[in-house]
Formats: sequence, structure tokens, C-alpha cells
Amino acid sequence: MAAATVPGYSPGFKKPPATLRLKRKRLRRSEPGAAAPAPGGAAPRPPAAPARRNPFSSLDNAPRERGPRPAPSAGGCPSAAPFWQLLEPVCEEKPARREEPSGRTDILTLADDLHLSVAVPEVPSSPRHEFPADWSLKTRLLFMSSQPFTWAEHLKAQEEAQGFAQHCRAIETNLPQSVQEPKLSTELRCAFQQSLVYWLHPSLSWLQLFPRIGADRKIAGKASPWSQDEALQQVLMSDWSVSFTSLYNLLKAKLCPYFYVCTYQFTVLFRAAGLAGSDMITAVISPTTRGLREAMRNEGIEFSLPLVEESRTRKQKNSEGNFETEVTNSLKVGNCMEDGEEAAPSDDDDDDESFSWLEEMGVQDKVKKPDTISIKLRKEKHEVQMDHKPESLALVRGTNTFNLLNFLINCKSLVAAAGPQAGLPPTLLSPVAFRGGTMQTLKARSINAKARVHLAYENIFSLEIVGPVMPHSLHSLTMLLKSAQRGAFSAVLYTHEPTAVFNIGLDNANPALNKETIYKDLPMCGLHPKTLDQLSQCPTLGKSSIRFLEMKDYAYSWKS
Repeated sequence: MAAATVPGYSPGFKKPPATLRLKRKRLRRSEPGAAAPAPGGAAPRPPAAPARRNPFSSLDNAPRERGPRPAPSAGGCPSAAPFWQLLEPVCEEKPARREEPSGRTDILTLADDLHLSVAVPEVPSSPRHEFPADWSLKTRLLFMSSQPFTWAEHLKAQEEAQGFAQHCRAIETNLPQSVQEPKLSTELRCAFQQSLVYWLHPSLSWLQLFPRIGADRKIAGKASPWSQDEALQQVLMSDWSVSFTSLYNLLKAKLCPYFYVCTYQFTVLFRAAGLAGSDMITAVISPTTRGLREAMRNEGIEFSLPLVEESRTRKQKNSEGNFETEVTNSLKVGNCMEDGEEAAPSDDDDDDESFSWLEEMGVQDKVKKPDTISIKLRKEKHEVQMDHKPESLALVRGTNTFNLLNFLINCKSLVAAAGPQAGLPPTLLSPVAFRGGTMQTLKARSINAKARVHLAYENIFSLEIVGPVMPHSLHSLTMLLKSAQRGAFSAVLYTHEPTAVFNIGLDNANPALNKETIYKDLPMCGLHPKTLDQLSQCPTLGKSSIRFLEMKDYAYSWKS
């Protein structure tokens, strides 16, 4: 018979029946015991092949049960089994149904509905009429309320322009305790636009210039013509120096309340006199390294390490307590004195530290005194260990802040020498206009979701604010929401972690600073009087920042 007349013959490719026959032949050859002789001298008959596990079925390792394999027909050719019996099922189980939202009504429920990952502490603080100042920078705010945020959507051109004008002229907006029709309130919508404005330098629209720490991935691949052009780098740094100096002069004249300098390694917060409970200009730097601190010392900049000094003071108090206990329980007061003095070591002891107490005890020959090099290495080890940590925060006060200004302008390591941020000047963030600054606005959008409450679904409305949210913007927004949402809302705050430590208390801060003096000294700083009053208080959050803020019945509670 000609090859063309053979059923199922295909010269260029194999049809499905032929492919299945080849598959079954390979299975028979690979079966164990294939060489066992069959009765009557017939060709050896292979036993049934072990069932293979379907990778698309359930996750257990048990193979799927199969029925007995049909016996081959005479001549060794496989029988014409039905096509569907030779194929493995693609899926044996139906996909599980999507679970219904849980019955929780707290912040975590809404966060799940919005596909957000939120970690909220359990214990709230007691309600108060004002929340403490948070000097950390926020990358994102998520406000939630049972009342809609339609008043924050689709601002008219006139309202947007009026909001910009109110910001530039520092016009104070005072809303009633509750706005009856927020969507129809032009005053509310203009004030909302006003609260979103901030000032930035440099302004490169194709680059995200905040945050700068850990931003290499976001900046990588973007156009940076200055990275290989030294002349262009010098122009950028020259413009940046002018803007930086302008901001400091505004701060000194109390026309700017504060501003941030964001480098690729650390962030600096400059605050005017009268803010954070201090009667002089202050600057906090975090995180720092041993090299940066040494360079500052070499330039004659006096600074302190508040967290290190606080830890040392706490150890000394504990040592004094242990010393008193030892004096009470010991018969040899002199030995207890020596033990007490030894129990309070300091990482910053003088290099020529005295070991005369060893001679008094008569063990000077048995104890090996550390030499000067060992003492220096031990100190350097302790200094390096706190690098890039919150404990490395440095505080600069008074006229030393001007020395810090000159140091940062001339510091070569202020700008990255390699990588995606190479040659890019630090980011300057300010609540008010300054020379070379560009007006920017935070991005706002409203999101609607549903949450299950007592076997029913209720609408939960949210307002998302994205961008470098500074302390004054956070307070201004909460004042607006207090009136627009009838004194009931909650918020999740996403902190730029390197700046959380800016909330520590300052040395020699004056908690009883006269409010009249503050308002007199900061008349035109551009902040609302209530915001200025909040930012003038001594910081109380320590190394943490506010993560969750809630208002009920016009009273705040927060979690950090």
C-alpha cells in the first residue's frame, strides 16, 4: 500500500493519534519489570505504569488514581482508546471563592479594602484638642471618614488661583467648626489648595527629588546630563548655594519658620528661633557618620549628640543607684566607692584617664593597663557603631548654624560622586517662597471603598495626599478636615524614617516660652497662628513619629 494511503500518515508532522501512540510506547519501555517473560513464550508484557502526579492539581504529593489500562490488541498495536481518556485533566479543583470582607470597622479593614499594608499600634493615647508637633517628613497621608471628600475634587480654576494667591500672601483662613455644605464652600476649597503648596529646589520635572535617601532605584535610568559635565555641575551647585543662603537669611529674619536640606546620605532640619521650644536658631542632622562629625569638628562647628548624652546620663543615674545599694550592703565603704566609680564608665573619657585606684588596691602589677592606642580604638569602635542610626543625630545651635551653612556649601561629599544621583545638588524644601525656589503642590485624590459593618456594607471615603508633607501642611489639613468632616476622621501617616528622630527634645529648651514673644518675633513667617502655636511647643515624641491619627467628637488621639 502506498505511503500516502496509510491512514493517519503525515509526511511533514505527526497527527495527535500518532503522537499519543508514541507516548504510550515510551511509557511501556520505561516501566520496571519490562523484561519479565509472558506465559506461552510470548513477548514480555510490561506491568501498569505508575501514575504521574498532575502539577496543576492539588498540592499534595499523592498521585491521582487511574483505572486499569486497556490491554493492547494483537500485533502489539495499542487499542483505539477514546481521546479524552489519554489526556490528563488540566485542573481538577475549582478555584476558591474570594473571601468576603471581614466585619471589622477599624483602620485595618479600610486598609485591606484599599490594598494597603498598614501597621497600627494597639493602644491609643487619651483624646486631646491638639496633637503634638511632628517634625518628621511624611511621604504620604491617607485620611478616612464616613463623610465624602467630594469637596476636595475638581477644583475650579478660580478656586485654584485663589488658593495660590492666599498662600503667597499668607492669608489666614478661619473656618467654622462645622461646614454644612463642604462641596459648595468656596472658602474651604481655596484653603485646601493653599495647604497643598510647598517650595522646592532644584526643580527637575522628570526626577523625583524627594526622598533622596535610598532613591537610586527611582532615579536610575533617568536623563542626567550633568553627571559627566563638570561645568554643568558647577552651575547647578552655584544656583543651589544661592537658594540655600536665601533660605537661611529668611530663617534668620524669621520670615521662614523652617526648611529641610535633603542629601543622598542625610537630612538637615533648620528651625527659626522660637520654634520647638528653643529661643535660638537650631539645626538637626540625621543620620550622621564618624567622618561627617570629624569634618564638622575640624571646621569649628560645635554640636551635641542629644541621644548619646541622654543614654550616658541614664547610665550614670543607674550607676549611682547601684553605688548607693552597694554602700548600704557592704562593710568596706572604700572598696564600694572604687567599685562604684568603675561601674560608671563613659565612652568619651579622657585619653589620660587615671588608673591610680589600681595602685591603691595593690593590683597594679596584675592588671594590664590599656595603652593610649587601645583606648582610642575603643572610642572609635563605639563612634562607628552608631553611624547611620538615630543615635547619631547631631544638634547645632545659635551662630554655629551659620558655620554649618558654610560647611555644607563647601562640603564635597554633600553631592554623590557616582551612581544615579551623581552631581545632583541636595533638595531644599520650604513652606515659603525663596530665591530660586519653585512652587509645587502635593498630589491629592479621593478614593471610595466599602467596608462590612454588622452584615451590611457601608461607604468609607478616603483622601490620599502624596508628596513631601511638611509639619505645617499636616496641621493645616487636619484643621480643614476638622470642619469639613464634622469632627470625625482618621489618618494613616507614612513617615520618611530617617527624619523620625527630629522629634527629640532639644537641650536647654524653654517649655515656658512666651507665646506673645513668639508671635512678635515671627509675624510674617507664613504660618497660621494655630499651626505656629503647635510648632512652638517642645517636641514630645522622642525618636518616634505619629503613625496613626484619629479625631472623634473634635478630640484627637494618636499612635506612634
